[in-house]
Amino acid sequence: METQAIMDFEKQHIVQTYRRPPFVLERGEGVYLYDTEGRRYLDFVAGLAVNALGYGDPEVLATMQAQAAKLIHVSNLYHTIPHVELARRLVEHSFADRVFFCNSGTEANEAAIKFARKWARTNFGEGKTKLVAFSGAFHGRTMGSLALTPRDKYQKPFAPLMPQVAIATFNDLDSAEAVIDDATCAVFVEPLQGEGGVNSASCDFLQGLRELCDAHNALLVVDEVQCGMARTGTLWAYEHAGITPDIMTLAKPLGGGLPIGVTLVTEEVAQVMAPGDHGSTFAAGCLVTALACLVFDRISDPDFLAGVREKGQYLQEQLQVLQAKGVPISQVRGRGLIWALETPLAAAQVVMGGYEEGIIVTVAGEHVVRLMPPLIIEGEHIDELMPALERAFRKAQESA
Repeated sequence: METQAIMDFEKQHIVQTYRRPPFVLERGEGVYLYDTEGRRYLDFVAGLAVNALGYGDPEVLATMQAQAAKLIHVSNLYHTIPHVELARRLVEHSFADRVFFCNSGTEANEAAIKFARKWARTNFGEGKTKLVAFSGAFHGRTMGSLALTPRDKYQKPFAPLMPQVAIATFNDLDSAEAVIDDATCAVFVEPLQGEGGVNSASCDFLQGLRELCDAHNALLVVDEVQCGMARTGTLWAYEHAGITPDIMTLAKPLGGGLPIGVTLVTEEVAQVMAPGDHGSTFAAGCLVTALACLVFDRISDPDFLAGVREKGQYLQEQLQVLQAKGVPISQVRGRGLIWALETPLAAAQVVMGGYEEGIIVTVAGEHVVRLMPPLIIEGEHIDELMPALERAFRKAQESA
C-alpha cells in the first residue's frame, strides 16, 4: 500500500484515540527508524520507553526465533520454564519475594489495587479501602488506574470512576499527610513522573511516604512502568531514595517490544492472594518471558547501568548548552536517559518540527518536550540530536 493509502485507511478503520504524524514507520535499525518513503529518523522516544535495546538487536531476534520454534503460548494454567526464570531474576534483583505477570503497565497497577485492598481487608477488616495518588500522576487508562490519574481530560468523559481515591500534591509531604490515614490501604507514587512532565520525587518525599505508610498500616506502591529498568541510571528508580516499597509495578522496557506487565510484591502481600483471585490468559507467555530474561540480563548488568548514567550526564550537559544558546527552554530536568525541556512554546509544534529535521521526540504536557531514547544510544547520537533539536525549537519559535 502507498503511504497516503495507509494513513487514509487508518482514519477510516481505526478508532481515533491517537493523533499520528503524517508518515508511516516501516523498519528500525539500532537507534534509527525508517518510514515507507525511506526517510530516516533518530529515535528519542523508544516506543514510549519500551525499546530499551533499540531495533534489530541480533540477540533479541535470535531469542525470539529460538523460543517461537519451541513454544509461544499455553496460558497460565500450566508450568513453563521462561516465566519462572524471569520471576527468579526479578526477585533476586529487587525487594520483592514474588511476582504477578500481566500484559501492560495499567494491568500491573490494576493488580496492585486488588492486592492492596485484599491485603487490607484480610489484615484489618472492612473499611480500609482508600487509595492515595498524586497530582501529575499517570497510572493508566483502565477504570481503576484511571481513578489514580488525576487529569480532567482523561477522567471526565468516563465518570463516575472508582471511589475512595484521594489525590495529594506531588512532592508535598504536608499534603500527603493530610490524606493518608488509617482508612488508607495503599499509596501509589512514581519515583519519577513520565507522562506528568518528568518530575522527580525527592528523597525526602519518598522517605516521608514510607514513614506515613508504616504509621497507618498502608502499602507503598511504586509505579516504575516508565521510569524503571535503568531508565534513570539505576535498575530501579526508587533506589535513589533508599526506601523499600511493598509493591512495584513494571512494564514498558522489560518485554523488549513485546507486551508485558509485572506486579512485584512482598511475601506478606502475596500470602493474601488465593487461586482465582486474579488472572490473565496471555500473561507470562513463553515468548515474551524468554525475551524478557534476555532484556533483563542485558539491562541489569552493572556496566550497562554505568553507561546509562554516563550518557545521561552527557545528554544533560548538551541540553543545557542549548538552553545557554538562547533556545527557548526555561528548564532542563530529568535523570539518566529521560529528560524534559520546559518551554513557553507549544511542545507539539517542537515535536512536529523535529519530524522535519529527522528526529523523533514527544511531549509530556502542553509545554514540555520529552526525550527518552533507547538505552543503547552513544555520544555520537546525542551530538546528532542537538542541532536538529535546536532547529525544531527555532521553527516553533518562528511560527508562534
